[in-house]
Amino acid sequence: MATATQTSKVRSTGIRRVLREALSTVRGKVGAVLAIVVLAIACAGPFVPGQDPLALVDTPFAAPGGPAGALGADVLGRSVLARTLHGGYQLLILAIVATAAAVLLGAFLGVSAAYRRGKYEAVVMRGVDVVLALPQLIFVLLLVSVAGAGMWLVLVAVALSQAPQVARVVHGAAQDVCERDFVKAVALWGVPPRKVISRQVLPNLVTPLMVETGLRLSYSIIVIAGINFLGFGVTPPDPNWGVMINENRIGLGLNPWAVVAPAIILAVLSVGTNTFTDAVARANLGEARAEEAVLSASLGKTVEA
Repeated sequence: MATATQTSKVRSTGIRRVLREALSTVRGKVGAVLAIVVLAIACAGPFVPGQDPLALVDTPFAAPGGPAGALGADVLGRSVLARTLHGGYQLLILAIVATAAAVLLGAFLGVSAAYRRGKYEAVVMRGVDVVLALPQLIFVLLLVSVAGAGMWLVLVAVALSQAPQVARVVHGAAQDVCERDFVKAVALWGVPPRKVISRQVLPNLVTPLMVETGLRLSYSIIVIAGINFLGFGVTPPDPNWGVMINENRIGLGLNPWAVVAPAIILAVLSVGTNTFTDAVARANLGEARAEEAVLSASLGKTVEA
């Protein structure tokens, strides 16, 4: 029990240190502020008093400043501002859940393959390579077209498309950790593999997991928004940033805010999460190796800490 408690404290201390150092940089502060602003809009937007996002309040694509509000009206005459405030909550929840599922599944596959080795490692990593050979959006569309277009199916499809990249990165990092003397020594004492992995291996993979979580969250947001843009998952009239871009693009010349507002929010969130992820990598690996680490992670590779 004492050993588990000490390991947990060391892990928490390491995470806090990396986050503190990342937030002490301009890059980390800017990334955190951008991400928090969009998260605040998505979470607090539905509770802001104002117009009903489903109510018809003006003529289609009415200019800003009329009954529809500061951003004008959309294709049906609904308030763009109201739909923008209400359009991110569900998307972000799905992206966060999909990212968490992808990181957990990918970390399990990558660490278990690196620790067990042999045929198990060969089967798992060859399966990962097969999925990685398919573009993410194509893989998600394939799963959705076969299984259906429900929200939970979109969530599962996005998680399954992201997990192989996490598995590849974590596997590469875990291989080095599993070969270290302290891990082998603990295993020789007869400690069960799951305890060796949870107490000795995973605490040394905090940084790659943090970087992967940030990258996968950014990709999940874009993929889910893209899926909604194509008509899967959330469907009209429910407000959604991806759906808003699709249904209002025909009136881009009349009221561009109906498309520009959700597009800007998605872009800001993506830039914020990626910038903060880069700051985390720099805080742990240093300036010289951070850029290589983030780029390698996005390609499904790894850089040793």
